[in-house]
Amino acid sequence: MNLISNIWRHPKTSVAGLLIAVVTVAGSLSQQGVTLGVAGTGSVVTLICAIATALLGLLARDPGGDSSSSGSTAKLGAWALIALLLPLPLMGGCTGTTVAQEIVNWTPALQSAVATVNSTGALLAPADATTFIAATAGFDAASNLLVSQAKAYLAKPNANLLAQLQSQVVTLQQQVNAALLSAARITNPSSQQHVLVAIQGVGTIVSAILALVQSISSRTAVAQMAAASTIKLSVVQPYINEDTAAGIVAAHYGEPVEWARLQVARTELNASQAGF
Repeated sequence: MNLISNIWRHPKTSVAGLLIAVVTVAGSLSQQGVTLGVAGTGSVVTLICAIATALLGLLARDPGGDSSSSGSTAKLGAWALIALLLPLPLMGGCTGTTVAQEIVNWTPALQSAVATVNSTGALLAPADATTFIAATAGFDAASNLLVSQAKAYLAKPNANLLAQLQSQVVTLQQQVNAALLSAARITNPSSQQHVLVAIQGVGTIVSAILALVQSISSRTAVAQMAAASTIKLSVVQPYINEDTAAGIVAAHYGEPVEWARLQVARTELNASQAGF
């Protein structure tokens, strides 16, 4: 009886939970190659996933209710985000347009993080600054190209632009990983701290974009991306601060840090399982 009464008293929360379950199951079915038939140019599983995701998004943005419901609405928004991001590698293009927009939404933060990297050299000892500047020299060009490709893909999604996006996000990811390894060789504790924080600011955003690109890529394309990723996540993991990463994600989405930690952990797990 408590279960039934809770559903009755908290209908939005119950519906959100049901939709999250639908999205998760649809993602798992897609990963296993289960389609349940054809629907238009896609599969029935993809259609179900898209509908559930859209309804979850509408529910999270429900404008109704008084001020006392604001906390509940915020939580629904976080749940909707987690439903979209946590199963990313399983979705198989389920929310392609949404994902493309999310990639573009990250680009101002990426540009800001790269600007922080460019200004960090002034805070370091001369010898450390030389090492740092050399390690991050490619960030500007690589990030600018990634931003322009993301905007181009959103404006006109096609296989050619997606392939360019896949290649470029891995290129920047590898530059970040190489920079982290270079920063580890800086012996001055203060300099190393400044360097690691600056590089991770870029790296966290690149990881988020990489996960989003994965979600709209075929298995073959993801395997090719992973093969091009020669400096693996496991190698740079000791130099990544999970709290810093969660703080960046939480600030971007306006969500609790606790949810962001879950997203970061799942994103890293999915990246490792994919071979990055």
